[in-house]
Amino acid sequence: MTKPILYGADYSVYVRIARMALEEKGVDYELVPLDIFAADGIPAWYLEHHPFGRIPAFEHDGFRLFETNAITRYVDEAFDGPTLQPAEARGRARMGQMTGMLDAYGYRAMVWDVAVERLEKAEPDWALIAGGLAQAETVLKVLRSLKAQGPWLLGDQLTLADLHAAPIIAYFVKVTQGRDLLARFADMRDWYARVADRASFARSEKAD
Repeated sequence: MTKPILYGADYSVYVRIARMALEEKGVDYELVPLDIFAADGIPAWYLEHHPFGRIPAFEHDGFRLFETNAITRYVDEAFDGPTLQPAEARGRARMGQMTGMLDAYGYRAMVWDVAVERLEKAEPDWALIAGGLAQAETVLKVLRSLKAQGPWLLGDQLTLADLHAAPIIAYFVKVTQGRDLLARFADMRDWYARVADRASFARSEKAD
């Protein structure tokens, strides 16, 4: 089989989620850089891989995917290595609930409304940041309530839920407001420290 290809930019939270899954499985893959914010726009050829022009997109032996959850589940099931999904139906449902919640309610608030607004704007919109922090607090409360006993979100097994949450929170804690809020949730802070200590986290980090 040919080496799988992941299309995207190393600054992207969702590209990092996919990269962490590939790294945890020990898959040798190629990252094809693609900057959707480039001045000359999204190249036309890429729309054959992702019709909505988002990242990441994925290809393996002619099989193409977009949407991060689809990519990471395929990576887990198609390649050897440690299993990244619970064996039982309720565990898989809980995993999907966590990743879906993060996509719907966490990503925009934590990454764009707080971190990007604070890091990239010369004059940040503090009302937008305050709203993002309020939403982020709810997300962390819910994650804490759903977290099972054990080192990882679903207990003793590292799963795609951990790999999905970590890059979002990694961007959030680039700013003081994010770090301060996470520090109020000691169990989530300790969980994040464990994920951040993994080789997959380091190898998927944006190069400066």
